[in-house]
Amino acid sequence: MAPAASTARVREILSWYGADSPGTLTNLARLLNHGRLGGTGRMVILPVDQGFEHGPGRSFAMNPAGYDPRYHFEFAVESGCSAYAAPLGFLEAGAREFAGEIPLILKINNKDSLLEEKDPKQAITGSVSAALRLGCAAIGYTIYPGSASRLEMYEELQALGDEAKEAGLAVVVWSYPRGGGLSKEGETAIDVCAYAAHIAAQLGAHVIKVKLPSAHLEQKAAKDAYEKNGVPIATLADRVRHVVQSSFAGRRIVIFSGGPASSDATVLDEVKAIRDGGGFGSIIGRNSFQRKKPDALRLMAQIMDVYAG
Repeated sequence: MAPAASTARVREILSWYGADSPGTLTNLARLLNHGRLGGTGRMVILPVDQGFEHGPGRSFAMNPAGYDPRYHFEFAVESGCSAYAAPLGFLEAGAREFAGEIPLILKINNKDSLLEEKDPKQAITGSVSAALRLGCAAIGYTIYPGSASRLEMYEELQALGDEAKEAGLAVVVWSYPRGGGLSKEGETAIDVCAYAAHIAAQLGAHVIKVKLPSAHLEQKAAKDAYEKNGVPIATLADRVRHVVQSSFAGRRIVIFSGGPASSDATVLDEVKAIRDGGGFGSIIGRNSFQRKKPDALRLMAQIMDVYAG
């Protein structure tokens, strides 16, 4: 699907990134102008890093077409996604065949699940030079606020983000609270998710990816502040609105992950809450490529219908 011309909304969003070069803004515009939602200021991105993160069987056995990296390029193009994000190997396996058909995001760090760790960290598995070689619009990087290794990840992101921006690439940050500093419930607590989004913005992210927050409040000091100041968090739309507010008063692009495969109705209800809360879109992985292609295409069309209004 050809990119749309920049609209007033896209130009407004680009104006929030005044420290960036024309090259970086051009690549950010590529993401905002591509696919079915091009020009609306909303995005739906296909991420396929789950094979690395969870293993191929857990990721693709339910839809064996997904073992083939080319399937995901095809699906991202056919469904009208804004971009396709994956680790180095998957992008290398299809970037030439699908050159220019979909903006690419090189997921530059990853971890496996062969060893469960209380305080996880990701390995650097790609590079800015590889992203340029593959024609990517952006790099992607995961941080784990709450992990004992978080400060090292912040430093890595700052250095790689500077290198990417110097090369004219945009920076997409997966900010997933996780580690010994948090309870399991706390990983998606509203105070923690909002904090994680804010940290990603402070580290220079252009696009921030977080999980949908629950109404749980994890930290006592935050709980006191939320309750004293009457921060609305009762509905999912309220919580999305607060996460966006926490990302520089909505002046950074915040998209929300879909998580494990759910029913169509659940996914669509979540998308409506993201829309109503002022979120910028979704990053839909397992809820798309783990369905058979006709079903996945139908669901993605419904998701984009919601965001398109």
